[in-house]
Amino acid sequence: MTCAKSIKIASVWLLLFCVIAFSALAQEQQSPTPPDPDAPIKLGSTLVSVPVIVSDRSGRYVSGLKAEQFTLYRDGNRQPLAFFSAEEETLNVALLIDTSKSTREVLDQIKDHAQDFLKQLRPQDKAMVVSFDYQVHILTRLTADRKELERAIKRAEIGEYLGTTLRDAVYEVIEHHFKTIKGRKAIILLTDGKDHGSQVANEDLLETAAESDAMIYSIFYTTNFPTFNRGGERLPRRDRMEPFPPFGRGGRRRFPQMNGQVLPQSRAQQFPDRGQRRERQERQNEQAVEFLERLSNLSAGRFYRSEVGDLNKNFALIADELRHQYRLGFYPDGEKREGSVHRLRVEVSQVDAVVRARRTYTD
Repeated sequence: MTCAKSIKIASVWLLLFCVIAFSALAQEQQSPTPPDPDAPIKLGSTLVSVPVIVSDRSGRYVSGLKAEQFTLYRDGNRQPLAFFSAEEETLNVALLIDTSKSTREVLDQIKDHAQDFLKQLRPQDKAMVVSFDYQVHILTRLTADRKELERAIKRAEIGEYLGTTLRDAVYEVIEHHFKTIKGRKAIILLTDGKDHGSQVANEDLLETAAESDAMIYSIFYTTNFPTFNRGGERLPRRDRMEPFPPFGRGGRRRFPQMNGQVLPQSRAQQFPDRGQRRERQERQNEQAVEFLERLSNLSAGRFYRSEVGDLNKNFALIADELRHQYRLGFYPDGEKREGSVHRLRVEVSQVDAVVRARRTYTD
């Protein structure tokens, strides 16, 4: 074999070796690096929002606090803050108006005051209007259009049938309108508190309110309870009412309720005398107040007992408080277990500070 031929063969083998080596190197670079079994696993988390109101012992709002003055605990364990806001963010407000038969004499005044409340909102703030009687009526969804909101309030009318689905209305707003909304959220509930016909039970709504980041402001006013089936009043037919699942949370069967008490399915209506009716009305007012106070407190909102003529003053207090709200946020550490309820606590390093904040959330 000549020298030239040997050199040529060696060159071909060298070229072939380079091609194979380059291909192997390229495949190694494209192949994923095997995971380190000792490396920590980072679980995906969703930011948990915690609205907070801070006031002094006299009820005056405390503003100007910094993030480092807040400490947030989840199930007793301190959580690092991933979000803090003391700015006046856009407000998202749901105005819930009781239009049951018992509010007939005061509804026009309530609507007038509700119109005045809209004037306290800033141009960027949004609101929705909901009325409730024998069923829930969404008169307008969240919007910043003041004209549309004014028209919605005017459309609030006394229901055709007997019933006051107060709990259903609050649940509807929290679960189907506010759940995906970010930022500051508040529900203003105008009612005499006498629920009749809701499919959502007391405890279920209280749990939902506690787990929501929407603050509920209940304004209770006294009315005369309507006398059922007198003067041609009609009860709603079931096929006219909006459908609700037959089972509540946890698979518990739901039955018609009045202020959380199960009503008999079939019993002739009794007609008590005037003294008995007054006693029953007072008892129902007490039950309504107790429930509305719990509902507001669990959501970090407030309860107001008011005459209809004082609504403007209460509206002003609510609007002022919402603009003094702090918002904290954190990403939960640890394993996420769907359906687990966690306790929240917020502390502030401010002398004599009174803190109201969201108390729970669920994975």
